Amino acid sequence: MKVLGIMGSPRRGGNSDLLLDQALAGARDSGAKVEKIALYQKKISGCLDCGKCNETGICVIKDDMLSIHKKILEADAVIHSVPVYFWSMTAQMKAYLDRWCAFFDGDWRIHQFYFRKMSNKKMGVITLCGAPDVSVGDPIIKSFKNTCDLSGLKWLGSVRASAFLKGEISKNNRAKKQAYQLGQKAAQR
Repeated sequence: MKVLGIMGSPRRGGNSDLLLDQALAGARDSGAKVEKIALYQKKISGCLDCGKCNETGICVIKDDMLSIHKKILEADAVIHSVPVYFWSMTAQMKAYLDRWCAFFDGDWRIHQFYFRKMSNKKMGVITLCGAPDVSVGDPIIKSFKNTCDLSGLKWLGSVRASAFLKGEISKNNRAKKQAYQLGQKAAQR
C-alpha cells in the first residue's frame, strides 16, 4: 500500500504542511509506504487544452507534472492538503489539478492506458482557512470530490480546519486527529 501526499501550500511548515504530515503519519503507522510532494518546489505549468493527451495519455508539457503523474499512478491513495486563497485553492494546486486531464480521453473517461492503475485508487483532501467558518474550503473539497466522481476514484473524505498564523494548527488536537484518521483510512485495503 502506498499513500502519496500532495501539499498545495507555498508555505513550508505551514498549517497545510503540518496536517498533511499528520495524515501521512496515520498512513505510515497503518503500514503504508508514504511519500510527500510539495508543489511549491515543482515547476508545473497550466494546462494548454491542446487535446494531445486525449490520444496518447501523456501530456506534451515537459515539466515536473510528468513525474508526478507517474507517482499518482503508482499510489493506492492520494491525500491533498491545501489552504484557501481568495475562496479557492492555491495557484500551485489548481495548475496541478488541471493537469489531471492527461488521465482522461476525449470523452472524459479514464484513459485506456491508465484504467487498471486508476481503478480502486482513493483520494482525500485537507483544507485550511483563516476564517472561523471552515465551510469556506467547501469549493475546494467539491473540486476534488468531482474529480473522484468523474474518474471513479474512491472518496476518502475531507478534513476542514481553521488556522491563520503559521503553525497555529499544531494546537488543534481535533484537526490533527482527523488528519491522522484520514491517513489511516487511506492505508486500508
